[in-house]
Amino acid sequence: MSIHLAAQPGEIAPHVLMPGDPLRAQWIAETFLEDARQYNTVRNMFGYTGTYQGVPVSVQGSGMGQPSMSIYATELLKDYGVKTIIRVGTCGAISHQVKLRDVIIANTASTDSAINRLQFHGIDFAPGADFNLMRYAADNAESRGLNAKVGGLFSSDLFYNGRPELAMQLADYGVLAIEMETSVLYTLALKYGAQALTVATVSDHILTEEATSAQERQQTFSAMVELALETVKQNAEAQPSH
Repeated sequence: MSIHLAAQPGEIAPHVLMPGDPLRAQWIAETFLEDARQYNTVRNMFGYTGTYQGVPVSVQGSGMGQPSMSIYATELLKDYGVKTIIRVGTCGAISHQVKLRDVIIANTASTDSAINRLQFHGIDFAPGADFNLMRYAADNAESRGLNAKVGGLFSSDLFYNGRPELAMQLADYGVLAIEMETSVLYTLALKYGAQALTVATVSDHILTEEATSAQERQQTFSAMVELALETVKQNAEAQPSH
């Protein structure tokens, strides 16, 4: 057990999907995993372990924002030996390169958070995604006919940001969308020698002011979860057996 996760040793799989919403974690486990069993209810941040086509997979809620993500990702990586984490979430587009309901496979994540500056004594550490996970996800997205784009995200500490000019400047430098968790996830995965990737669906578009309905989000989210699970499966099968 760790401070925020009540799982016993061996109850969490080496491969974990992390949505922000714990109820979404429950939905993923009940919808996509076989023999799913709950291992965590601490603070109602639900976690489940089951199998996907024979591959052990856990689903763990992360909460919103980088401080919350850092708590759960650290404990998964440090205390439970997790080797792969794929964040599955939503994002707000700031680029005309992507459209509503597109999937973004994040190769990197800029941030306004001070977390890495505190860790690296003022250095702007630039965390990136695991290349193999990113490659598998891009190939799987193409084979499934998903509108997917590989590019950068901006992990903001503010959900309600009163500086629209900042989003425009980021877009000028190729950033595709805004979310709140990826930068610290990628940093922690690198610290613990693990693999991490964010796969995010564009749920709203800041430039066009378009937004998806609740039903559309669930349908698109299903496609994204299947993409993440197929990526986990392919990556797990490519690992050398011991």
